[in-house]
Amino acid sequence: MAKAKILVLAGDGIGPEVMTASIAVMEKAAKGSGLKFNFEQDLAGGCSFDQNGTPLTDDVLKKAKKADAVLLGAVGGPKWDTLPHEQRPERALLGLRAGLKLFANLRPAKIIPALISASSLKPEIVGGIDLLVVRELTGGIYFGKPRGRKEIKGGFKAFNTEVYSTPEIERIARAGFEAARVRRKKLTSVDKANILESSILWREVVNQIAKEYPDIQVDHMYVDNCAMQLVRNPKQFDVIVTNNIFGDILSDAAAMLTGSIGMLPSSSLGEKKNRLGFPQGMYEPVHGSAPDIAGKGIANPLATILSCALMLRYSLGRDDIAQKMEKAVEVVLQKGYRCGDIMVSGEEGKIKVGTQEMADAVMKEL
Repeated sequence: MAKAKILVLAGDGIGPEVMTASIAVMEKAAKGSGLKFNFEQDLAGGCSFDQNGTPLTDDVLKKAKKADAVLLGAVGGPKWDTLPHEQRPERALLGLRAGLKLFANLRPAKIIPALISASSLKPEIVGGIDLLVVRELTGGIYFGKPRGRKEIKGGFKAFNTEVYSTPEIERIARAGFEAARVRRKKLTSVDKANILESSILWREVVNQIAKEYPDIQVDHMYVDNCAMQLVRNPKQFDVIVTNNIFGDILSDAAAMLTGSIGMLPSSSLGEKKNRLGFPQGMYEPVHGSAPDIAGKGIANPLATILSCALMLRYSLGRDDIAQKMEKAVEVVLQKGYRCGDIMVSGEEGKIKVGTQEMADAVMKEL
């Protein structure tokens, strides 16, 4: 019997409540499968700062490195907005990505037919959306140096550096091509090569790697045009591969096409294999910590449930269990169950439920 070691960092705001519900769903899905979970709970984000004076302790990072996978809830909130940059909750997320060397963030955006009416775009535009954003995670402007802030005459000057090397681009490009190979065999590389030297190199390297994948259709798109095309004709995309900051922005835009950012999961993968022989990864919902509804029992747990499914697929090698969970979510939505973020005003026949009720409905289908 396989036993997976999972580090659970529930985070801030609604993180703990959606995490508890999602773990229950995952355990239900895995029952009788021969897979057991060894969960270890700890702190990251604002809750860690409150208790430890830092958003990510060395001890938690060590535990993460020893785990087969990490489940992370959303971090941050207005409570910590005035902290110095290096102490803010979001630094936990960046620290985990860097410490685990997770260079590829995979964010799927797939429309569930039952939620077409929840999208802000017309049904004929969003119907059939099934795209994947592959975002580089450990380079670019979020990590580039020099960075900082200096006092100058009249105030201050703040600066960040967008920097990429050939090896960094090569490995994320290959991740994008490999993803496209098992999908619809189309890859769109997004850059700003008409302005940025880093993007010129990005495009050159992607074109070089493309020679290794003659079966994949490749095109290039400037990031501003890509943002426009995601709204104009999102079904043209299969896999989008792009840098850290562009991927951060575009993946959130793609998420909203599907009806709610509260529905979208994500996975972050590196080159290291875990004890089970699969890529070690970190899995988290795309949505934020939503402190305004924390503790009310109304948060949508589906993004975290679907993140658990991605963990089963990529880091635990159990696509069969992942598919069961994803199918159960679709059926529950088809039956009309809705958390507040995916309720559409005036839509009849829908059942408004809270966090635990939604999780219970998914478990009933399982």
